Amino acid sequence: MNPDPVKQLEYSAMRATIRERGTARMVLAPIVFIAWAAIAVATAAVITVALSTLVPLVVLAAGFEAIFALHTNVERIGRYLQSYHEDAGGWEHVAMEFGRRFPGKAPDPLFSRLFALAVSINYLPAALGGTPIEMGLLALLHFVVIYRIRSARQAAAGQRALDLERFTSLRS
Repeated sequence: MNPDPVKQLEYSAMRATIRERGTARMVLAPIVFIAWAAIAVATAAVITVALSTLVPLVVLAAGFEAIFALHTNVERIGRYLQSYHEDAGGWEHVAMEFGRRFPGKAPDPLFSRLFALAVSINYLPAALGGTPIEMGLLALLHFVVIYRIRSARQAAAGQRALDLERFTSLRS
């Protein structure tokens, strides 16, 4: 029996989207870190107050959010394909089962540890040269970004199962 050509076209387009967004995430991460480093050096050279750490912090936060959005959308498309296009032995089913059986064996798709480390390093100029009020305010802002990274990582960890459940309920 020949598969429905429209469904096959949709499947192919969505697999291509997954591939392209996955590649974009891998390319975007080093660009964000290079941009952060360049902006951190430039702002430290021009603005000698502790508040100069805000601009590179925003770059890190925005870069993380972009990578998180790419990852979330890729996972959601994968669960859609799993629900509407695959049998039990398809790629998405196997990938999900692999993750379930062998947790923690994949690289961090959000680069969350690297982002948290970069945010921590970004705080150093404020810690070394700020007034107590600046140091406290900037520490709070940096902790907010780290909290966001941690909560996004936690959300991403449960996303596959939740999205699969939602797509399954939509299908029935």
